[in-house]
Amino acid sequence: MLQILSITLPIFILIGLGFFAVRFEVISREQIRGLGSFVITFALPALVLKAVSDSPFQEVMNWQYLLAYCAGSLIVYLLGLLFALRVRREPLDTGAISALGMAVSNSGFVGYPIVAMLLGPAAAIGLALNMLVEHLLIIPLSLTLAEAGRQQGSTGKVLRETARRLARTPLIIAMLVGLLLSLLEARLPAIPGKVVDMLASASAPVALFVIGGSLYGLKLHGLFAELRMIAVGKLLLHPLAVFLLFSLLPDVDPVLMVAGVLFASAPMLSVYPIFGQRFGVEGRCAAALLFTTLMSFFSISLLIGIMKPHL
Repeated sequence: MLQILSITLPIFILIGLGFFAVRFEVISREQIRGLGSFVITFALPALVLKAVSDSPFQEVMNWQYLLAYCAGSLIVYLLGLLFALRVRREPLDTGAISALGMAVSNSGFVGYPIVAMLLGPAAAIGLALNMLVEHLLIIPLSLTLAEAGRQQGSTGKVLRETARRLARTPLIIAMLVGLLLSLLEARLPAIPGKVVDMLASASAPVALFVIGGSLYGLKLHGLFAELRMIAVGKLLLHPLAVFLLFSLLPDVDPVLMVAGVLFASAPMLSVYPIFGQRFGVEGRCAAALLFTTLMSFFSISLLIGIMKPHL
């Protein structure tokens, strides 16, 4: 148990530091947003670029990992959408956003630091592959369905706008550059490579601090029924689905399997309330982010104990 806590406690202590730094006005919300922009624009792209470009192309494009993580995430998304539409009788737009909270992890800000502490370099490969699944499939699918539910704009227009945003996303650009360098077996020159290394090393601690600062001020507002549905989908069903998909594939690398399951066990992405704002459910999304992040301390600690024998 102490070994497990030695992995998870530093993660959540850093989150707590960010929370209390904003709570006691050591740092402002605007500064937290600036740090978040630094992580998502510079530090995480540098991490992905370094991890992908430094690894053989065949190792980076692990089709078993992609298949298991993609299929598991998609299954959970569709189950969450079906539950929201048929059981909770939500309209398509809010149902699509509820399902998004169950099927997309905060791979960069929470998942990566945890997996890196446990598994080392495999975490960066998993992060890069997760970005493909999350940013090229689950998020565009969710936003397209949500817009279709509001009947605002054609599906083609939504897809074009999503594609334009993705084309300008630093994480996607860094991943594509890294894949090209890996395919060509090329390396960054010494000076740019050192800059990338320095930026990459800042990604995990700053990301965790940002998560904590972002959580301050969020309220649960008596939404336990909705929060419970999203939290169960995100913290239990998502990692379970990814694990089952890995179990069905032959000759799976156990390290990458554990990485995929742990990434899937992370709470939803930190911009989840921003997605919900457009569809009038930002309060519920913010409460779900807070509740799921708090509960993830216990669920991830338990999962690490269960998965360690597979290493």
